[in-house]
Amino acid sequence: MGTTGVRIAIDAMGGDYAPAEIVAGALRAKEELGVHILLVGDPQQIEAVIPLKSNRLGIEIVPAQDTIGMDEEPLSAVRRKRGASVNVAMDLVKNNQADAIFSAGHSGAAMASALLRLGRLPGIDRPAIGTVFPTIKAGKPVLILDVGANVDCRPKFLEQFAVMGSIYSQYVLGISEPKVGLLNIGEEENKGNEAAVRAHELLRENTQINFSGNAEGRDVLSGEFDVIVCDGFVGNVLLKFAEAVGGVILQILREELPQGIRGQIGTAILKPNLKRVKQRMDHAEHGGALLLGVNGICFIGHGSSQAPSIFSAIRMAKEAVDNQVLERLQSKYKVLQGEPQ
Repeated sequence: MGTTGVRIAIDAMGGDYAPAEIVAGALRAKEELGVHILLVGDPQQIEAVIPLKSNRLGIEIVPAQDTIGMDEEPLSAVRRKRGASVNVAMDLVKNNQADAIFSAGHSGAAMASALLRLGRLPGIDRPAIGTVFPTIKAGKPVLILDVGANVDCRPKFLEQFAVMGSIYSQYVLGISEPKVGLLNIGEEENKGNEAAVRAHELLRENTQINFSGNAEGRDVLSGEFDVIVCDGFVGNVLLKFAEAVGGVILQILREELPQGIRGQIGTAILKPNLKRVKQRMDHAEHGGALLLGVNGICFIGHGSSQAPSIFSAIRMAKEAVDNQVLERLQSKYKVLQGEPQ
C-alpha cells in the first residue's frame, strides 16, 4: 500500500447523521489511533463538515456518486447503484487499497455489498454479524452472533459461527480459551427444537472450540460465556432489547439522583463511577458489529451512530486488522477442510 499504517474506508454517507457525525468520529480516530482514513461519498458534503483547521495528513476523500436509502431493498439497490458509497468503500478493501471498511448505513446493503464484492471465506456457508455485550464481570465482554444476518440457521451455520466467534474473542478480545454457549431455553442438551438439539451435538463434537453447553437468556450477561451463538432472528431481538435496557437503566440513574445542592455534591462525588457505568452499558462504547465470514474486515454500525460510536467502531476495526483476524480465520478453515497451509 502507498502509506504505512492501517487504512480504514468509511462510508461517509451512511447513517442518520451522515456525513457530519461520521466525519467527526473518523477525524478523532485519525488523531488518537493513527489510522489513515478514506472518506467515501459526496466530496462537497464531506468537505463542508471537515473543520478548516483540521490536519489533512492521513485523510483522503474518495468520490462516490450515490447512496443507498434505508427504505431500499438491499440486494437490488447494491446491484443497481454500483457507484453507491458503500460499494465504492467495499471495493477499496477488495482492491487492497484499504484494510477494513465501516458503514453505519443500510446494514442489509452493507452485507450484500460485502458478499458480492469480497465474497465468503472458503468453508463458510453464511457470514454472521457479531456484536459485543457487557457482562456483570467488569472487563469481560461476551460476543453474540448472529445478531441479524441470517434469520434462519441450519445447525452447521451455528457451528461455523462458534468457530469464527472463538477466533475473534481470542485474538481481539484477549480471551485465551473462549467458552462457547448455544442460546437455548434450558441447560439440558435435549432442550429446544430439533435444530438446537442437532447444533448442540455439532458444537459438543467440535474440537476447535471450547463448548460449555447451552446458555439460557439469564446467562447472556452473566460473564460465564465468552461467545454465544444463535440465529439472527433471536440475536437481533436480543440485541435491541439489551440496548433498550441499557438506555433505561442510565435514564433511571439520571432521574433518581438527588436534586439541588445535595444532588450536585453527590453527582460530583459519583461522577467517575457514573462514567464507568456508562462506558460498560452504553452500546456507543462498542461502536459496531463485525461481519464475520466474508473475505475482508467489515464493520457495520447503527443507523443512529454518532461520533463516539464511529470512533469506537474504527478502533475495533483497527484491532481486528492488527490482530490478523481475517488471516487467522482463513488459516483455521484451511485446517478444518484438510487443506495444506
